[in-house]
Amino acid sequence: MSSTDEKFDVVDTSDRVTGSAPRSEIHARGLLHRAVHLWLYNPAGQILLQRRSLTKDREPGKWTSSVSGHVNAGEEYDAAMRREIPEEIGVTAESCAGFQRIGYFPACGETDQEFVWLFRANHPGPFRPDSTEVAALEWFEPEKLDLLIHKQPKDFSSCLIHLWKRRPK
Repeated sequence: MSSTDEKFDVVDTSDRVTGSAPRSEIHARGLLHRAVHLWLYNPAGQILLQRRSLTKDREPGKWTSSVSGHVNAGEEYDAAMRREIPEEIGVTAESCAGFQRIGYFPACGETDQEFVWLFRANHPGPFRPDSTEVAALEWFEPEKLDLLIHKQPKDFSSCLIHLWKRRPK
């Protein structure tokens, strides 16, 4: 199945499933749907970000969360997160220490109409990123990320900026 043929649940403004549709239709019509994001930290407290592949249909080449992805039709948020981790960065969810949900964000323009559950975990690497999904991985000091988002916002996905500015402290 091509990525444009993937089916996602369509949800209402309260994040209740109302149906499903192909990815291409959901994005073309701006329908509300679901996504997951993971922020991985290393022992030094740095956050791992991925640079999105240049072949991505949304915000190609921009820095975003360590792992992010859509929740498929009929899938729960936690299952989607556990599926996305090995798909994108080549490690298992079980190898991520302290794996937990840390925030829930309502759908909006900055999230591309996605309700987002944000997860956090620790993993020192190494990683085996899927080159069709991920152009690069890099560790960032949180303070430096604050500065870069302020000075060079166009280098980062709108969702990452939205989540980072509203992150639980």
